[in-house]
Amino acid sequence: MSARNMIRSELIKIRTVRNLRWLPIAAALLVPVMAVFVGLTGSLNADDTILSGALTGAILGMAALGVWGALVITSEYSSGTLTPILVAAPARHTVLAAKAVVVAMVAFVAALLSCTVALGLGLLTLDTNVFALGQPMPALLGIAVAFAAVAVLGTVCGTAVRSSAGAVVVVVGILILPELFGPLLGGLQPWVTGAAPSAVLIKLSQSADAAPELMGSLGGWPSLLILLGYTAVACVVAAVLFDTRDT
Repeated sequence: MSARNMIRSELIKIRTVRNLRWLPIAAALLVPVMAVFVGLTGSLNADDTILSGALTGAILGMAALGVWGALVITSEYSSGTLTPILVAAPARHTVLAAKAVVVAMVAFVAALLSCTVALGLGLLTLDTNVFALGQPMPALLGIAVAFAAVAVLGTVCGTAVRSSAGAVVVVVGILILPELFGPLLGGLQPWVTGAAPSAVLIKLSQSADAAPELMGSLGGWPSLLILLGYTAVACVVAAVLFDTRDT
């Protein structure tokens, strides 16, 4: 089976398997819903931007897509459908690469649409005379890339632990533990807290919470690049495990 056919097969699976079809949609809806809530309650600091307020729920959407990315492969481990897939396409790393590509594409599109709609709702519900807009572009593109990276990390975690529950725990840990333990790491904090997915969101959305003492001194784009670097390394490790272990 060629790489193109494997990608097509993954897309068909996502469209036809109920959980894999609806979870990205639910994740995409979380961000606009939270944008409306923030707009109606006016729960923003004076120095926040409309962009950051509209994306208050982005971390929830990101977590949901990370869980979805894990389920893309762990559902096949639990159902036993991965074995015939590997028989049809014995180049295991190609199978994993096809999954990662499809997960990244779906997550990027879902995140970009979700965050764009959320920004539009933020403009409708927040007072533009009180709050600055921020710089939506290219920030929205970077945020969508961060969503895609977390979704791929979910797939990588699922590949490594081969358990839906275990992968979910790891994904949630990736999202929240850097902020909890980063301040304890001294000079390593910018590389841990500053490159955490949540920090990338906060920095690129130009939130008032993006203070250097809280999120490290790295800017949003360098933080995104580090996140992508971590993701690439994790993909290589997962590919090695996938190639060398039995299903």
